[in-house]
Amino acid sequence: MSDHYFSRRGFLRASLLGVLCLRGIGSALATEFLEESYPVGRLSLRNIHTGEHLSVTYRTPDGEVDLDALNSINWLLRCHFTNQHTEMDLAVIEYLNMVDKVLGGGREFRIISGYRSPEYNRILSEHNGAVAKQSLHMEGKAIDIAVPGVSLAVLRDLAAGFRCGGVGYYPHSGFVHLDSGRFRTW
Repeated sequence: MSDHYFSRRGFLRASLLGVLCLRGIGSALATEFLEESYPVGRLSLRNIHTGEHLSVTYRTPDGEVDLDALNSINWLLRCHFTNQHTEMDLAVIEYLNMVDKVLGGGREFRIISGYRSPEYNRILSEHNGAVAKQSLHMEGKAIDIAVPGVSLAVLRDLAAGFRCGGVGYYPHSGFVHLDSGRFRTW
């Protein structure tokens, strides 16, 4: 078995899904984003629980994927409670990249929560009724974020405009939830 989580076929499938998702927007935003066949996949992430920072290019404009970079993203997005990590859904990583590109690129995403182990999710769910017992965080399909210098309301509206997945707004907790599930907002 490979040391890498992502195959080229899996990447291409996720890319096609992203393009179809973007085309469903029908806005100038999507048109601008689609001008490049593969916008560079570059993210700057900071895990607020571990203090770790990662600036990484995981995909070139030619669509070539750096599997080591994706594995580094997986590690940074690990469950800080158990130190377990998983293969994050490429669609949610691409979602972050789309948001970053529309914000002008090069923004640092503060990661409040990426992958959650079932154990940690159970603890959170028992202490907070707003935490879903079957959270997409446990499947590597959700990320809770904040972006310094960008209001949560702007971040929410921008992400919801893509209509690519779930967008949750938690202003009192200081983050916006993005996931690669079906489109919905709360």
